[in-house]
Amino acid sequence: MKIYLPWIGMIVLLFTSPAWSETPNIDQIWTIIQQQQLEIDELKKQLADADAQLAAADQKIEATGEYLDSVATPAALSKTQIGGYGEMHYNNLNADDSSRDLDEVDFHRFVLFFGHEFTDRIRFFSELELEHSVAGEGQPGEVELEQAYVNFTLTDTLSAKAGLFMLPVGSLNETHEPPTFYGVERNSVESDIIPATWWEAGAAMSGHYGSGVSWDLALHSGLAMPTTGDNAFRVRSGRQKVAEAKANDLAYTARVSYSGIPGLGLGMSYQYQSDASQIAGDGLDEGQLIAVNANYSVGAFTLKGVYANWNFSGAAVEAAGADSQTGWYLEPSYRFTGIGGDWGFYGRYQDVDAARVQDQFTQNEVGVNFWPTDNVVLKFDFRQRDHDLASADGRDFDGFDLGLGYQF
Repeated sequence: MKIYLPWIGMIVLLFTSPAWSETPNIDQIWTIIQQQQLEIDELKKQLADADAQLAAADQKIEATGEYLDSVATPAALSKTQIGGYGEMHYNNLNADDSSRDLDEVDFHRFVLFFGHEFTDRIRFFSELELEHSVAGEGQPGEVELEQAYVNFTLTDTLSAKAGLFMLPVGSLNETHEPPTFYGVERNSVESDIIPATWWEAGAAMSGHYGSGVSWDLALHSGLAMPTTGDNAFRVRSGRQKVAEAKANDLAYTARVSYSGIPGLGLGMSYQYQSDASQIAGDGLDEGQLIAVNANYSVGAFTLKGVYANWNFSGAAVEAAGADSQTGWYLEPSYRFTGIGGDWGFYGRYQDVDAARVQDQFTQNEVGVNFWPTDNVVLKFDFRQRDHDLASADGRDFDGFDLGLGYQF
């Protein structure tokens, strides 16, 4: 460029000059060459500055890309998960005593799940629930933290967890999302005898094996059942929900499950409460729960059953006749793919003998679930309840329920 460009510039100037016909002398030619060299040097400087700016921009873009990769890649985002479930109910029940009729609609539960994977062996799970739409003073609803625990995978077959978790009892307590069970309302055995949903704070270990055998063992906070008043010796009223829970006497839960045969599921749980009221000398001492759940599926047909029994010791609970509380149900169902999605028809017979007069009854129930997709369900059922004692004050009823449920 130094050799040829000056001459090209000189020729251009010569032919564009008004005095182009005059031949320049050597001084004029040298002046033209120097002027052209200055222009070339300036162009080189501008190009160098542009290259430096481009290099700086490249560094910034690369740094921004690395940052975005670290915080916004699918792998990073997938470490935190959000899910949930909910259900809305309409109940239309006619009781023998018309003052006990029920005709209401209620968004019963709105629940959000939050989970996070710290490592491939350490994970966090939680469940936050709003019941009955509105919570606060004078409102029917509650905001509850139902789960918040850290799970540790120790080996391929062994795991442990600590925090607030659902107890391994029955068939409904750990798996209670609306699309997973029949009927608008949860069954009464796993409400009055096994007080689902039932969570406590503590620590647990679990083992799972390829043979289909699994086990769970947990040490956790216990019940604080009332011994006086309208809810005396009622198990469900003893749930402390880990809200400044009394921990004078802890409880223990163990479960063994088997699913080694296709279509068969079996589970047996045992729980020991060293003092079911958390108060020494009040007439309610230790409590023991045995719960058995079983289900067997052949094609579209499933037969399911749950049995649960509490035995309490203590002078006051024995005098009240509430030392033994028992419930069981049997549920046949038939699910098939039909118009618009899956349809399931079921029947259920329940026998409940709990502490309160209103919780001693038998109930017949039939209904249908419709799943337009796996995680959304529409429900209809008809129920008829007969209480064991005349002192149930006209609580016998029949009626129907409608429900909408979902999970994601």
